[in-house]
Amino acid sequence: MFASESTTVTRPQRPALPQALRQKVSPVIAASARTLPVSPALASLLPGGSIQRGTTTVISGAPGSGVRSLGVSMVAEASSRGHWCAAIGLEDPGVVAMAELGLDLRRTIFVPRERGVWADAAAELADGVEMILLSPPSRVSYSAARRLVARVRERRVALIVVTDKADRWPVPPEMKMTIISSSWHGAGLGDGCLAARRAKVLVEHRRDAMKGGPVVVWLPSSNGSVALAEERC
Repeated sequence: MFASESTTVTRPQRPALPQALRQKVSPVIAASARTLPVSPALASLLPGGSIQRGTTTVISGAPGSGVRSLGVSMVAEASSRGHWCAAIGLEDPGVVAMAELGLDLRRTIFVPRERGVWADAAAELADGVEMILLSPPSRVSYSAARRLVARVRERRVALIVVTDKADRWPVPPEMKMTIISSSWHGAGLGDGCLAARRAKVLVEHRRDAMKGGPVVVWLPSSNGSVALAEERC
C-alpha cells in the first residue's frame, strides 16, 4: 500500500540514549584494528611499535638521503601482511629496490604521473587502500593538505608523505621523521660498488615525545633491506 502525498504520518520521537549507556553498547575496536604494522627494524622508532590508522607522517630529507627508501619501508610490512597500499607521485618507482625493501608489489597501486591531480588521486584511493605513500610534486597548499588529512582520518588510512623539505606540507602531522644526514658505504677507493646507505633519522611524535637523539638506520643495508644500526647518535 502506498500513502498519498497529502497523507501525514506522525511518528513518536525516539527517546535519547543516555551517555553512560551509549558508551556501554558502543562497539569495542581492537587495538590491532586501530594500527598498521611496520617492519621490526622501524617498530622501535614508533610509539607502540606500529603506525596509527588515520594519521599523517611526514618524512623529509635532502635529495638522495634515503627519504623514498624510508617511506617505502614504512609501508612494506603492511603490504606483505595483506594490506593494500598506494604509491602516488614516484616518477621512477624502482620496483626492484622496493621489493628488496619488503614491499609486496601485488598489494600496491602505483600512480607515478599524477600531473597536478595528486590530491584527487589520493582522496579516491583512500576508499580502497589502507596506506598511502605520497610524494607531492611541489609545495602543498594548506587547503589541499587539510582536505586530504580529513579524508584519510575519516577513512582510517595511514598517510606517509615524503618530501625534500618538511615545510612543504603545511598541516602539522602526527609524526615527523627527518633524515639529518646519510652516506653510502662500499665504494672503497672507486673500485667497488655501493652496498649500503647509513642514515641518521630523527623521529618526532606530536603526542608522545621520543626520547634521545637521532638513530642510525641502514637505507638499505648490504642485503637490500632496511635495518636499524646498533649505535645511537
